[in-house]
Amino acid sequence: MSIKQWFAGALLALASAGVSAQVYNIDPGHTYPSFEADHMGLSFWRGKFTKSSGKVVLDRGSKTGGSIEIEIDAGTVDFGHAKMNDKARGDEMFNVAKFPTIIYRSTALKFDGDRLVGVDGEMTMLGITKPLSLNVTHFKCIIHPMLKREVCGADAHGRFDRSDFGMNIGLPRFSPEIKLAIQVEAVKAD
Repeated sequence: MSIKQWFAGALLALASAGVSAQVYNIDPGHTYPSFEADHMGLSFWRGKFTKSSGKVVLDRGSKTGGSIEIEIDAGTVDFGHAKMNDKARGDEMFNVAKFPTIIYRSTALKFDGDRLVGVDGEMTMLGITKPLSLNVTHFKCIIHPMLKREVCGADAHGRFDRSDFGMNIGLPRFSPEIKLAIQVEAVKAD
């Protein structure tokens, strides 16, 4: 094989690899990370964040399967209880004055055929970055009837220990384990 043939083949491979990657922008009106935490074994407090942004790159032909990056506005935490919302925004919990965003970045996407089934990644909260894997229990892409563009949606779940991020309020009365759920929809970019 000549250098010319090798170079042409390499360019073709790069071009076809680039074509397989598809970029989707997170739809903030249909994406809500939510969580639940044990309240002294009596009940579970549930909350969500009402503002997030980011993008998803699906590249089933690559080793990582693409990438996901979601930025969550920590100041939009909502328990459905104004007094609790104020406490959660304070320095004992999310400390939004100092750490206004929570960021999740994938390191690898896992597929079963064309279906996304898991995400390995890292979450940065309160200035601390820790590994966080998500199980994807639902994944579907359709041509949206109103947008006339491809939209993908997923439901992902994971667990983490809030004390790993320095959120120690109420320990040990309140369990440090947090159950995380993310409903997400993303619109294919032009």
